[in-house]
Amino acid sequence: MEWEIVMGLEVHVELATKSKIFCKCSTEFGGTPNTRCCPICTGMPGTLPILNRQVLEYAVRAGLALNCEITKYNKFDRKNYFYPDLPKAYQISQLYLPFAQNGYVDLKTDSGREVTIRIHEIHMEEDAGKLVHSMFGDTTYPDYNRCGVPLIEIVSEPDFRETEEVIAYLSKLKSQFEYLGISDCRMEEGSMRADVNLSVRPKGSTKFGIRTEMKNINSFKSIERAIAFESKRQIALLEAGESVVQETRRWDENKEKTFAMRSKENAQDYRYFPEPDIPPISITDEEIQHYIGICPEFADEKVKRFVSEFGLAQKDAEIIAASKYLAKLFEETVANSGDAAETRYWMISEVLYFMNAKNIRPEDITLSSDKFAEFVKIVKAGYINRKVGRQVFEAMFFGGETFDVNEYIKEHGLEQIDDRAQIEEAVQSILDANPQIVEQYKAGQTKLKAYFVGQSMKLLKGKANPLTVNEVLNEKLK
Repeated sequence: MEWEIVMGLEVHVELATKSKIFCKCSTEFGGTPNTRCCPICTGMPGTLPILNRQVLEYAVRAGLALNCEITKYNKFDRKNYFYPDLPKAYQISQLYLPFAQNGYVDLKTDSGREVTIRIHEIHMEEDAGKLVHSMFGDTTYPDYNRCGVPLIEIVSEPDFRETEEVIAYLSKLKSQFEYLGISDCRMEEGSMRADVNLSVRPKGSTKFGIRTEMKNINSFKSIERAIAFESKRQIALLEAGESVVQETRRWDENKEKTFAMRSKENAQDYRYFPEPDIPPISITDEEIQHYIGICPEFADEKVKRFVSEFGLAQKDAEIIAASKYLAKLFEETVANSGDAAETRYWMISEVLYFMNAKNIRPEDITLSSDKFAEFVKIVKAGYINRKVGRQVFEAMFFGGETFDVNEYIKEHGLEQIDDRAQIEEAVQSILDANPQIVEQYKAGQTKLKAYFVGQSMKLLKGKANPLTVNEVLNEKLK
C-alpha cells in the first residue's frame, strides 16, 4: 500500500523587542541563569502585567506579511499547565480571539513545485523558561531568563505533504521576518522552533489519520530527520495492524528517533479562561494601514527586480534575495561599483563558499559593501585577474575594517601581468617544452589548448592576463 504524509506546523517565533511582553526585563539571549527575570515575568503574587505595545506592532506586521485577516478586537487568555519551567503555572496566550487569522503563504520548493500553505491563525503569547539537565546525575536546573519573552505562534492548516514543503515554508517565514526586522529567527538559539503535527493515511484517502506532535525542533536537519523517522514509525504500526496513539513526542537528535512524552492535550485540558489582568486590545484601521505602508520589499519582489534590473539568473537572484543581509550587501556593492555581473560572480562563488565553509551566518558577515565595490572595480579594471582575485577576496573577506585591498595587492606582488612581450616569452617556452603535444593539437586535438593556458599561467604565477595568454596562443598555434 502507498502511504501519504499529512502535516501541520505550529511555529514559535521570538520577537526582537528589547524588553519582554509584560515587563521591562531584557530579552537578550543567554546570560547568567535567573538574572533576567522579575516578579512579573515569574508570576509572583500581587504583580500585574502590562502589554509591551511594540510586541503588538511586530505581531500585526507579521500577520499582514503572511496575508492574514487582522482581528481588530482581540484579547489574552490564561493557559493553565504545571511544568517546572513555568513558575506561575499558567501562560498568557490567546485562544478565543487571536490577533490574526485566515492567512496563506505561497511557496516554491527546491524541486520547483509551487504550493500554497494556509494559515489558520497567529497568536501572541509569552515564552516559558527552560530546563538545564545535568550531565552528571539526575538533576535538573530551571532557568527563568526566557520567561515572558514575546512569542508569536503561527498555526498552519494540515497542508504539508512533503518534507521539502516544510523546509520551504520555514525558510519563507525566516526570510519574511528578517526583512521585517521583527525577529532574528536564530533556530540554534531557540528564537524560531517548530512543532510538527504528523499523521499518515493511504494514498488517495481524504480522511485524516491519528496525529502525533513532535515538539520544539530547532533545525532544518532535525526536522527532516524527525519527519522521516516518525512517518516510517507510524506506517510500520499501521501495516502491522496496530494503532497510532495521539500523543506528544520528543525528537532525540543523538538517537535519531522520537520518544513519547505525554498524551496529546486538547484545549479543554488547559482550562483556558480570559486573562483578568489585561484589558482587551483594539487595533484601528489607521494602524493597519500604517503597518502596510512601512512593509519592506520582500524576497519574492527582490528576485523579480534583480532579474529585470540587474540581469541575474533566476536561481542566483533567489539565493541572494533569500537573506536580507546578502541582498543588502549585493545592492549596495552594485550601487558603489556600477557592475552587477561582477558583483554577482563574487557573491555566488566566494561569499557563499566562505559562509558554508566557516559556518558564517549572513548577518555575521563583516565585509563592507565599500570594500567589496572597490575590489570589483579593481578586477574589472584588469589590475588583477579572477584567479589572483580569489586570494585577495579571501584576505578581504576575513580582513576586517582595516583591510586595504590595494595595499594587499602591492605587498604580495599580485598585480596582473599585461606585458605582451613577457607573456609571449612564457607561452613560447611552454610550446618549446612540449613539441609532441603541439603536434597533437595541430592534428585536431584542440582541447589541448587548455593545457597550454594552464601551464603558461602557472609559469607566470597566475598573474597574467588570461585574455592575452589566449590571444598569444591562438597566434602561435596557427
